Amino acid sequence: MKLLLVLCGLMLASVGNVYAEERSASLDWLETVAFAGHQTDYSGVFVYQYDNRVETSKIIHVTEVNGEYEKLESLDGPQRQIVRHDGQVWDYSDHKAVQVESQQVSGKFPSLLPEQLSALSANYQAKLLGVERVAGYNAQVILFQPKDNLRYAHKIWVHTDSGLLLKAAVLGDKNKLVEQYAFTQLQIGGDIDRSWVKLPQNVSGSSAIAKEITPANSGWTVDMLPAGYKKNMEILRSMRGKHAPVTQMVFSDGWSAISIFIEPNDQDEDDVDGLSSRGAMNLYHKVVDKNLITVVGEVPPRTVMQVLESVRYNGK
Repeated sequence: MKLLLVLCGLMLASVGNVYAEERSASLDWLETVAFAGHQTDYSGVFVYQYDNRVETSKIIHVTEVNGEYEKLESLDGPQRQIVRHDGQVWDYSDHKAVQVESQQVSGKFPSLLPEQLSALSANYQAKLLGVERVAGYNAQVILFQPKDNLRYAHKIWVHTDSGLLLKAAVLGDKNKLVEQYAFTQLQIGGDIDRSWVKLPQNVSGSSAIAKEITPANSGWTVDMLPAGYKKNMEILRSMRGKHAPVTQMVFSDGWSAISIFIEPNDQDEDDVDGLSSRGAMNLYHKVVDKNLITVVGEVPPRTVMQVLESVRYNGK
């Protein structure tokens, strides 16, 4: 009997060690992905699939002595080109460059991963799934399964040599595909076009951005955030089409973010209760007393609804 207990203990310890090693290896891969997304020179075409729709984009990313540059161009739908230089972002339209908030276009493929990865192990269980081919490159497949039903599962394919993210999928209930990014053509390193690398001229909007956003302590609080979500910032900002400044709070669990917007209810036609979605992004807004509250995040619909219902004013 004692021998059986010892053997069981050894088996459990072995399984625990394997899990710990696998989790550590997965986080090591994530750190490599986060680094490679900023430091690797690459050029390619990727597709974004969501809600039975497909969007195709071309991307070029290079690093120079004065920082990193990225150009993102839509290949279908309305013509749009985004150029980034470190933390600055420009939106080209009608041959003009308009500087926009970096948050409006942050978290785009293949730089989907946040800088802070330490919280992931508390909220997700990682598993290595072997090596597959994506766009002609070998990729390590890693699944991050959430420890509750308030988050999506994430499956990623990482280039085994450079660490660049080649494919990323968000999975919902019963592993149903919610959205997916994947390179279809890709060149890593080598002779990549740099002729477009320059700071835009005649920029509009740059001076207004900083003035429209200020740190805030609004007195609003949230009682029912999923475990592991921490506040990243709270600001008071102007928004297009809004008559008064809007309070915004941003929370993150190390992978996905939830934003809460609170504004006076001006009784516009669009200030009505409702839930909408686009891929993994779900939005829920509701008029509460004299305020319109909107919750948007890369989480299931049940989560944004739970969060909104727990928002309350706690006083300054």
